[in-house]
Amino acid sequence: MPPGADEQPERPWWEGAVVYQIYPLSFCLADPDGRRARLERAAEPFADRLVEGAGDLEGIRRHLDHVASLGADAIWLSPFYPSPMADLGYDVSDYCDVSPLFGDLDGFDRLVAEAHGLGLKVLVDWVPNHTSDRHPWFLDARRSAASAHRDFYIWRDRDDSEPARPPNNWRRAFGEGPAWTFDDATGQWYLHLFLPGQPDLNWANAAVAEAMEEVLDFWLDHEVDGFRIDVAHALGKPDGLPDAPAGSATIPYSSQIDDRSTHEILRRLRRHTDRAARPPLLLGEVFLLETAKVAPYYGEGDELQLAFNFTPMYSRFSASSFRRRLTEIGEHLGSRGAVPTWVLSSHDASRHRSRYGGSMRRARAAAVLSLAMRGTVFLYAGEELGLEDAVVEGEAVLDPGGRDGCRAPIPWSPAPEHGWSLRGAAPFLPFPPEADRLDVETESSDPASMLALYRELTALRRRSPALRLGDLVLEEAGDDEVLAFSRSEGAERCLVLVNFAGSPRQVSLGHGLEVAACSGGDSGRSSPGGLFPGELGPEEAVICSWPPPGPGLRG
Repeated sequence: MPPGADEQPERPWWEGAVVYQIYPLSFCLADPDGRRARLERAAEPFADRLVEGAGDLEGIRRHLDHVASLGADAIWLSPFYPSPMADLGYDVSDYCDVSPLFGDLDGFDRLVAEAHGLGLKVLVDWVPNHTSDRHPWFLDARRSAASAHRDFYIWRDRDDSEPARPPNNWRRAFGEGPAWTFDDATGQWYLHLFLPGQPDLNWANAAVAEAMEEVLDFWLDHEVDGFRIDVAHALGKPDGLPDAPAGSATIPYSSQIDDRSTHEILRRLRRHTDRAARPPLLLGEVFLLETAKVAPYYGEGDELQLAFNFTPMYSRFSASSFRRRLTEIGEHLGSRGAVPTWVLSSHDASRHRSRYGGSMRRARAAAVLSLAMRGTVFLYAGEELGLEDAVVEGEAVLDPGGRDGCRAPIPWSPAPEHGWSLRGAAPFLPFPPEADRLDVETESSDPASMLALYRELTALRRRSPALRLGDLVLEEAGDDEVLAFSRSEGAERCLVLVNFAGSPRQVSLGHGLEVAACSGGDSGRSSPGGLFPGELGPEEAVICSWPPPGPGLRG
């Protein structure tokens, strides 16, 4: 029966949700003996640093209570599949299994069951643009130009020039060089938008789509609730594979490809998953740094349910930057009824505290800002502790994309091994700065810690319909250094004020309103439960309860 005049349609679980991203290598190592036994049976040749000092699924399972106490609605697991680890898991050699480095399928099922028991949804990374060059499909494809899986990938003949020129001017991500590698065995080039060990799949071949739909079905059978789609915008390739424009020819093509054929691929995937008994969330990584280009990937409600919009993550810490981003989101996503996403940190970018000059005060203000935003908020494991990037240099470097610093291990206790079962071995990467102080155990007992602030903010968001689901309207605070916006849902309204300046600021809004949350810190002017004094401290953010419009009240 359709909703009545006084009823609202049920909102999907992800609208307004808080999703906690876990990078398995860096979360926690809990079962080193199980890993060694699995690797002996599988004879996988992983680097010693990964064998002795990287995280596992058991480490995630044992710390699900931390995620639940943080107030998250879901976890998103970065890749845990079999992989030679050329791109640390984003080069998949088997989509339907768990790498012995991390655990096994039984362990994955236990993790999912316990997450669900704690009220947490589970999203998994899905990497459909490319496989590992050790995937059975590619091993078969390069045996012969007539092999069964040859057209699973994108091949082009070489020309007669000496030395041979790649088929076009596309550049690969991670290091210098073309997005093509010549395969001597079969005498053709193959395309790889990323490393040579990550050949691109040919989504123009219906057999690829069918095989990948079987992958989605496999994980749905294992009770996952959604998929984060890696490089979702790059699945379709332009007809004829023309050169990139001369002005952008030196930029990796993976960050500029935006072909219309991708939209039909996404519509097909959405039709397929919507037929599932429990239709999953499709969340796309759309690495196009313009909100106007991200918006079409929502389609007409028939493509992605959520798409990452990374422009705020790459914005300066300034009121004008965030005001501009909110305006763009309202213009390009609001008109579609699309749910925005908010990301401050991730496994692909420097942690926001590091980007903000190491300032804990700025990081606290940004936490208030992001958790007061309309849409779905993504927290990257460790940001709730106020971590900075680790310093990773020389032989310690692992990642071909230079992202090791933000992937440093999470400290769980102040002890030297920080809650990891290292048994004297070194962690796979160095711990981040101040790991003996910015750890879960220490911060859990400190009511003024960053962790306490995140728990306070997520709890407020959960109990506030305005913050979780309400509309967002930019407001005038009377100072260009202060960002102001309201959130409203039904009879509830909140006012959010963020001072981006390094000095106190008087504001024309909020006088005498009750403070629901504040970033605090060493120069805070406000405290939860008190009245807002009309002045924000340096780089301070507050959320106030704001009476709804009415006689004598500002609308």
